[in-house]
Amino acid sequence: MKILGFLIILSIIFVIPVADAQLSLGQKAVQKSVEVVINSDGDVHVKHVVDSSNYPKDLELIYGTVSNILVTNEQGEEILSSTSRDNSMVLIQPSKGNSIIEYNLANVLSQKDNLWTWNFSYIQTTSFIMPEEVDVLFVSGSPVFLGEKKGIACHGCQMVLEYSINEPNNIKQVNWEDEEFLVEIRTWSEIENFDFNWLNKKISFEINGNNQFVTTVVPLELLLKPYTILLDEERILYHEFNNNGTHVWLSMRPETSGEITITGTTVIPETSGEITITGTTVIPETSGEITITGTTVIPEPPGSTAPGLSTNAVIGIIAGVSVGAATLGYLVFRKRR
Repeated sequence: MKILGFLIILSIIFVIPVADAQLSLGQKAVQKSVEVVINSDGDVHVKHVVDSSNYPKDLELIYGTVSNILVTNEQGEEILSSTSRDNSMVLIQPSKGNSIIEYNLANVLSQKDNLWTWNFSYIQTTSFIMPEEVDVLFVSGSPVFLGEKKGIACHGCQMVLEYSINEPNNIKQVNWEDEEFLVEIRTWSEIENFDFNWLNKKISFEINGNNQFVTTVVPLELLLKPYTILLDEERILYHEFNNNGTHVWLSMRPETSGEITITGTTVIPETSGEITITGTTVIPETSGEITITGTTVIPEPPGSTAPGLSTNAVIGIIAGVSVGAATLGYLVFRKRR
C-alpha cells in the first residue's frame, strides 16, 4: 500500500501542468544569447537562444508583463514547452538543437518628461537593440555614445537604462575671423543667454528645467580640458566622453534651473602670433574681429599706442630741454667769474 500510495502521488506530480502547479522538474537552461529590442514607441520584444539538452530545461524570463510566448527550434518550428501561471518561466523539453524563446514584454519602460527609463535586472548577459533615433543613452547615470552602433551588451545586468528620442539640439555659433566653431547643447531644458568668454576661458548658458540631462559638445580648439562645471557657482558632477580628437562631449544632470558655466583652457587658431597670460591663450592682436552671439570685440592693431605725443615730438622736447639747461649753466658760470 505504501508503494502504491507513493506511485499515485508521483503520477499526480507528473500529470499536473507546469502552468498550474508552479513546479519545475527541469534543469536550468544554458543560454547562448539574450536580445532585447526596443522600438520608438517603447514596445519591447525579447529573444532567448537556449543550448540543446537531453533533459527538460527551465528558462526564467525577464521580469515584466509577458505575452505572446513562442518557443521554436532553429528552423522556426514550434516545439513542446510549458509556462508557469504568471508567465515568468518556461519549461523546454529535450532538444537536439538550440531552442528559441520569444515574447513581448510590457510595463517595464516608463516615460516622464520625454525620458524613457527602465530599472532592469537579469543575471544573464543581455544585448539591447535601441531605437534608430537614439545615439546616446545612459546606464545608471553614465553616458554611452552609440554613434552608428545599434545598442549595448550588459553583463550580469542590473542597471537603470535611460534614453531620449528626438532630443532638441541647440547649436550655438562662435566666429573668429574665417573660423567657425559650433557648440551643441542637447537637452529638453530651455537654453538662454549663451556666451563664450575667451578671456576667462569659459562657456556659459542658462537652463530652464529640473533634473534633465544636458549634453554639451565642445570643440577642443575652442576650449580645452581639464574642465570645471558649475551650476550657479557650485560644482556639479559631469561625465566626459566621446573624445574624438576634435570634439568632446560633456554630460551633466542639474537638479534645478540656473546658469551652467564650463571652464577650461581657451585656444583660438593662431594668426600672426599670440600672448599667453596665466595659462590662457589670448586672441592675437590683429585688425580682425570676433563675433560671439551678437557681441563684437575689435582688438587693437599691431603697434598701436595710447593717445598722446608722437615719438618725434618727444625727441624734440628732450633736445630743447637739454639745450636750455646747457645755456643756463653757462650763464651762471660766467656770472660767478
